[in-house]
Amino acid sequence: MFVAGCGTGNSTTAGAASENEGEPISGGTARVLQVAEPQSLDPAKLSNTWAHMATLGNALYGTLMINNIENFDIEYKMATDFSSTDGGKTFTLTLRPGLTFTDGTPLDAAAVKYNWDRLKDPQIGSTAGRHAVQVASSEVSDPTTLKVTLAAPNPYFAQGLVAGAMNWIASPTALEKGTTSFDENPVGAGPFTLVNWTRQSDIELQKNPEYWDAPKPYLDRLTIRTAHDANQRMNAMTTGAADLASESSASNIRKAETQGLRYEVVPTGGGQIIAMNQRRAPFDDIRARQAVQLALDPDNLNTVVYNGEGAVPTSLFPEGSPYYTGAPLPETNSEEAQKLFDALAAEGKPVSFTFMSYPASESKMLAEAVQAQLSAYDNVDVKVEMHDITNAHARTASRDFDMSITSAIVQDPDYALWTAFHSTSAGNFMGVNDPELDAALDRGRVSESQDERVDAYTAAQERLDELAVGVWYTRATPSVTYGDNLHGVTLYTLGSPLPEELWVS
Repeated sequence: MFVAGCGTGNSTTAGAASENEGEPISGGTARVLQVAEPQSLDPAKLSNTWAHMATLGNALYGTLMINNIENFDIEYKMATDFSSTDGGKTFTLTLRPGLTFTDGTPLDAAAVKYNWDRLKDPQIGSTAGRHAVQVASSEVSDPTTLKVTLAAPNPYFAQGLVAGAMNWIASPTALEKGTTSFDENPVGAGPFTLVNWTRQSDIELQKNPEYWDAPKPYLDRLTIRTAHDANQRMNAMTTGAADLASESSASNIRKAETQGLRYEVVPTGGGQIIAMNQRRAPFDDIRARQAVQLALDPDNLNTVVYNGEGAVPTSLFPEGSPYYTGAPLPETNSEEAQKLFDALAAEGKPVSFTFMSYPASESKMLAEAVQAQLSAYDNVDVKVEMHDITNAHARTASRDFDMSITSAIVQDPDYALWTAFHSTSAGNFMGVNDPELDAALDRGRVSESQDERVDAYTAAQERLDELAVGVWYTRATPSVTYGDNLHGVTLYTLGSPLPEELWVS
């Protein structure tokens, strides 16, 4: 699943989360559920979204900076500045002096450069590579200063940086010892260090006594476990077996409310997409994409996958967004869909493809629901293949899929839309290649006028509809649920919790 990140307001909060929680108390343990199992603790292999391993990455490596989910302002952590004076052509990153990794080596400008350069290596296969490749070059000016030149101007580059592994810096000395050694002893400068990792089970972490932002972290220990299944996560939360769960299920948010649990949901536009790979048959023919888009009923998919409790996007930007125009997304038309399937079959090109899905229950149900809906049409055949997260990421990165679940989850629109759909973006997994769309996305990226950006992204939405890039089937729910005993829950980017802020009562 690739995620690229304009929200519309405050996060949604339930219960006592909005109350004054008092002064933090030090000590204790929190038990956290994440949605995806890591295959390595190398930050390049971790993904910083609610649907993956955000808490783990933040715990081991800390953050250079974060964004405020209400207004998207950049707030600094281990960095003290990341600014441009030339419209996003170059940036200067300034670090706090004296930062060190837990192996005693310096977290300095050279270490940041090493990590960012490494992410660009296709052999590493990091999902953050699509952001890192925007850095054409970087130069260490002094231990706390890195000068960065982008391949093309991007005033909003920091929004992408905070949403991926560029925000997590590991010790170059430890990384150079290889994956096996690093997984046994991952070295960062985060609020926690590894005690033990049992694959497919618990990741035990303890407080880093040398953490730069003392007296944080407040917790003595943190236990992280993966729970792919939405019912398993909710059961753990309602029985008190877990204190916080990253959540990808809209249904679970509704259940949390009825069960008296607290929750936070990051507001977003865009959403998750049933995506079609335009680089190969059958979806290199726009008629095949249009046929599938017209054939699939997102409301029915919502009923099957989310018990009707998900939010089906009706426009790219939600009401309240400065980019909202009311322009609708494409709607279902089964009669026109069948005409297109028949026309392709008459040319000897019946639509046949494989849906590559993931082990999470919602993903599996979606793939099977798509297969069931399309089985009602003639001249279309759908197979479903299940892949674990790591293999699916690799297949997606190599563009080896017909249909998959992807997303363009919109906070500031540049990061999400440019990354997912610009022809030169390394994150354009669907192979969208349209000069008119590129021009609109480029205008939105470089303009510092809000009116010009609105015009640009209106044009981009119109072109995306015409190109039939996929089916926007649900708004994303970057979220966490948590119990009354846990406090200090703070999210940034796409539902990424800051574990140093957590404390228990």
